[in-house]
Amino acid sequence: MKAFLAVCTLIVLTACTQSKQPMTEAQILAKAKEIHKNVMTLDTHCDINVNNFTDSINYTQKLTSQVNLPKMLEGGLDVPWFIVYTGQDSLNAKGYQNAYDNAMSKFDAIHKLCEDIAPNQIQLATTSQEARDIWRSGKKVAMIGIENGYPVGEDLKNIEKFYNLGGRYMSLAHNGHSQLSDSNTGEADNIWLHNGLSALGKDVINEMNRVGMMIDVSHPSKEAMRQMIELTKAPIIASHSSARALCNHSRNLDDEQLAWMKENGGVVQTVAFKSYLNTTKHEARDAREKEVLKQIADSMGITWMERREARALPPAEQAVFFANYTKMLPIQKAKLATMTDLPPAVDVGDFIDHIDYLIEKIGIEHVGISSDFDGGGGIEGWSDASETLNVTLELVRRGYTEDQIEQLWSGNLLRVLDEVQAVAKELQS
Repeated sequence: MKAFLAVCTLIVLTACTQSKQPMTEAQILAKAKEIHKNVMTLDTHCDINVNNFTDSINYTQKLTSQVNLPKMLEGGLDVPWFIVYTGQDSLNAKGYQNAYDNAMSKFDAIHKLCEDIAPNQIQLATTSQEARDIWRSGKKVAMIGIENGYPVGEDLKNIEKFYNLGGRYMSLAHNGHSQLSDSNTGEADNIWLHNGLSALGKDVINEMNRVGMMIDVSHPSKEAMRQMIELTKAPIIASHSSARALCNHSRNLDDEQLAWMKENGGVVQTVAFKSYLNTTKHEARDAREKEVLKQIADSMGITWMERREARALPPAEQAVFFANYTKMLPIQKAKLATMTDLPPAVDVGDFIDHIDYLIEKIGIEHVGISSDFDGGGGIEGWSDASETLNVTLELVRRGYTEDQIEQLWSGNLLRVLDEVQAVAKELQS
């Protein structure tokens, strides 16, 4: 009997010792794949080009865009928030009308994809329950965010109109002060238009609360954000921002802003945008990558310019430049892959560093994930939707559990959406 007990004790001790052994890379990968399959992966910021939503060229094809259905299927990205983005222009009737028309063209494109082009592959969701139901059916889920409130013009009725078209979050400014709010870009010259929100912007906050649209603070100024939090009756989001303490960029949130987000009950969707994650690494690598891109542009007879210069072009010329730019990127990627003397790239590790920091500061329930794909986002290891698994892989490598990974990928953001829509029901009643 004693011998039997000794053998049992030895087996238990051996099992305990083995359980404490670190997982191998193969085990980590297997665990990441299983978790990635089990959780709903949601990315709150994927820009679109309406030219990719036609009968002949669309997201059923593996286009050069960072997001499309084949790449989503390959990488396991379940819920892209397609963005109705409008750049900032003049604050007058003509500017507002042009912005409105641009916004409507993007709403139309998203609806065309979900209703005409690929309804058997992707459906539009407007609530967390719809999103989960579509996901469980095996289809991909489209949701809609609005980047820049400029298309609202001076007509508050447009907010409900955008909501009825599926818009579930909106930022009140982009790069440049809008009629509603100052932008973070005012930090560069300390010139402000409203010292936060305009009177109309404050009315927009109230109307967004009433209809059930999430307020996005990723582009507005810090003072505008403070005023939004003071006014709102519902939690807010930062749809694509990271931690300013780790990367001092005006698009990121400093520790004081993070404390506001926690108190408000909102969520920060950490963004995989190189220059918002690690300035030193980005600038060193970017300089070399631009050299390659300029060489490619020269060989193709394309006039090179920076993205910010291109965005200042008239719409037709801007469209031509970005069409050419998109063609150059895969050529650049192939050429970079052959080079051995490149500085290290901003990668998934740098991205998860920001997630770690945000969780330490405000708690895991206030942190989420975004890419800004097709709008400048993308990092080494998560350069497009086909590499989405790598984010889950790094989270597993750092010890995050399946429940925690589910929170980060979709649970926290959808919780905020539920709370915003619950507040709207109360206000409407």
